[in-house]
Amino acid sequence: MKRQRPSQFILRRPRVYAAAFYNLENLWDTVDDPNNEGDDDFTPEGKYEWTQTKYEQKLQNIAKVISQLGRDYCPAGPAIIGISEVENRKVLEDLTKTAPISGTGYEIVHFESPDHRGIDVAALYNPKLFKLIDARTYPFNKPDMPHYKTRDILLVSGILAGEPFHLIVNHWPSRYGGSASSPLREFAASIVKHIGDSIHAQNPEAKVLIVGDLNDDPFNKSCSEVLGAKKNIKEVKPDGYYNATWKLYDQGIGSLCYQNQWNLFDQQIISGNLIGKDRSTLKFWKSEVFNRPFLLQKEGKYKGYPLRTFSGTTFQNGFSDHLPTLTYFVKVMK
Repeated sequence: MKRQRPSQFILRRPRVYAAAFYNLENLWDTVDDPNNEGDDDFTPEGKYEWTQTKYEQKLQNIAKVISQLGRDYCPAGPAIIGISEVENRKVLEDLTKTAPISGTGYEIVHFESPDHRGIDVAALYNPKLFKLIDARTYPFNKPDMPHYKTRDILLVSGILAGEPFHLIVNHWPSRYGGSASSPLREFAASIVKHIGDSIHAQNPEAKVLIVGDLNDDPFNKSCSEVLGAKKNIKEVKPDGYYNATWKLYDQGIGSLCYQNQWNLFDQQIISGNLIGKDRSTLKFWKSEVFNRPFLLQKEGKYKGYPLRTFSGTTFQNGFSDHLPTLTYFVKVMK
């Protein structure tokens, strides 16, 4: 029997790619922007006494997290990362220059949005793994609420593993106001559904990953009905969506904790054409919540919760009130 040369074997092994999402919880610079009332608390004179020292520590903490995302399977880390709760492009530039990710070469996708708090969604991508082709935003223009301002929805389009790949980054309206706020998230879901359907109408083979802080759990109407993201793979059509984080939620795994209840707002939803066993094209492998012990509160009232930057106005030198989520894809490279 002829032995296969090692080089041939390696070339035919599946390669793993990762995409992530991380809500950075109020990543503000220290400079007061007169056009943004939302940043008033995050200045040296503001409620949080947000100094350059605290800001730089926050950057270092976030960079530490990003440096570890996906590394168990992807030595170079995620190809692309959806981001929320950033003030502007400058904070992302500062973040990408911060060790230990300063040598990764992350590029930035960012647009200013009209959000009333002054925070935006964005994306970081590794140009060695993801080739950017286009990026654009879709505003939240609800006809019956013309004065309501929130985050735009970001579409990042490019090539991953030699294939058209689209990341839709979200930060849907909050739950402030209780159940009365649900229609806002349902409207946001309808925008995302329109974006995804338009992509597939132009190219049925294009792969789509929807990520973000949706401020809803997988079973809520916005995700399960309006977007139509299914819990079970067998129910997903090629032009439909599979919620890769739903079964994690059913196992009690969450991305944030409130009143001792875990929620999984930071979701990962894939298009149906990413499902299947033909790994000659990019296919879904698995998703996870990146809930490493160092990201969690070690003691006190909020033991086990994500270790955030502040408790009230007391600086905790933490990371975020949300945990990152990831999705892994595989492809057998020829």
